[in-house]
Amino acid sequence: MTDNDGERADGVRVLITGATRGLGAAMATALLAAGADVVVTGRDQGSADAAAEQLAASGTGRVVGIGMDVRDEGSVERGVHAAVDALGGIDVLVNNAGIGMRTVNPAFLTEPQPFWQVPPDGFRDLVATNLTGYFLVARAVVPHLLEAGTGRIVNVSMNHETMKRAGFVPYGPARAGAEALSRIMAADLDGSGVTVNILLPGGATATGMVPDDVPAAMRAHLLDPSIMGRPIRWLCSAAATGVHDQRIVATEFNDWLSRRSTGAPG
Repeated sequence: MTDNDGERADGVRVLITGATRGLGAAMATALLAAGADVVVTGRDQGSADAAAEQLAASGTGRVVGIGMDVRDEGSVERGVHAAVDALGGIDVLVNNAGIGMRTVNPAFLTEPQPFWQVPPDGFRDLVATNLTGYFLVARAVVPHLLEAGTGRIVNVSMNHETMKRAGFVPYGPARAGAEALSRIMAADLDGSGVTVNILLPGGATATGMVPDDVPAAMRAHLLDPSIMGRPIRWLCSAAATGVHDQRIVATEFNDWLSRRSTGAPG
């Protein structure tokens, strides 16, 4: 980040779920460098603490690790209360915790599995993490935001192609559900002072969700998780005040921002 970016987030208190690696860790890195105070969560306290320790050198902001299993209502409630206590409140929730297709089919890119062969337990666990988890965490955080009269939610998603691609059950349906949930959250919170937006990378990313044996030619086209840095900084900055119910693609962010500044459609 350069000094003239104008995308500072000094003192903004951000809770990022699933931030021990991948997109979550990349967003935490960018926000800490922008001066935000960040809580990063993982399914267990050990992984969250390790991530926080590693991220601590990323910038001037403070980082705290909290164990939170987004599939479990009690764990979410305890985690959110711990985050509020640690930061003195929450200004922004970034719903990011998720698992990928490799949890139900390790070879999903080279050997797509039709939906009728997907194990029901694998289906339930992925949906519980990638969709129900977004609901549970937002459900626990929003009362704090409403009490403050202001706040922001950023729900991380993926390309629409993943929602209809052969062999992408249950990942595709879970992401489609999360987008629908985001739009309804935005409608429910319209006029409340709490904004809701969707952020997605714009392509497959070089994270743990991609199989280790992915062909070299395909791996060369994977996006670096840092692609999420600039848009998440902006969404947590004063520049994004009042921005609501938008679907922002990180790879297209500069063009989107340019169109927005000129009042052009789209």
